[in-house]
This record gives sequence, C-alpha cells and structure tokens, in this order.
Amino acid sequence: MKFKAEIDVMPLKALLDPQGKAVTGSMKNLGLAEIENVRIGKHISLEIQAPNEEIAKTKVDEACRKLLANQIMEFYEFKITAL
Repeated sequence: MKFKAEIDVMPLKALLDPQGKAVTGSMKNLGLAEIENVRIGKHISLEIQAPNEEIAKTKVDEACRKLLANQIMEFYEFKITAL
C-alpha cells in the first residue's frame, strides 16, 4: 500500500527560536501587534510504500529520528493517510 506522511518539525518550546522572535517583532512593525509568540519550523510531506499503516508509521518515525529532526533541539509529529 502507499501512504502519505505529513510531518511537522518544530523547535523545542524550552529553546529560543530566533526566526520566530524576528517574525514576532516584525508583526508589531506591520501593525499586527496582536500576533505574538511566533515559532517557525518545517513541514515535510512524503510518500511511503508499506504493507500496512503500522509499518508505515514505524518507518516514518525512524526517518524523523535519524534524519529529519534534530531531537536535541526539535520535536516532531506526523500523520499518515492511505493513498
């Protein structure tokens, strides 16, 4: 079966997010002071061939742990859907 994974990788909440801080500051300059605490991460979309959803989840989790996310500074979450 073919599955699609939607992965979000974000900086850990305890760590400073310089990009998010800069964007938060810029929001004020644009007259959007109501927007605060911006955090910037990355979104990854991929397709995977696997016999079932559980194996697809295991493989995507492994890819996140080994390559897509730096677990010292980032956390990740993902959703799998069948194609």
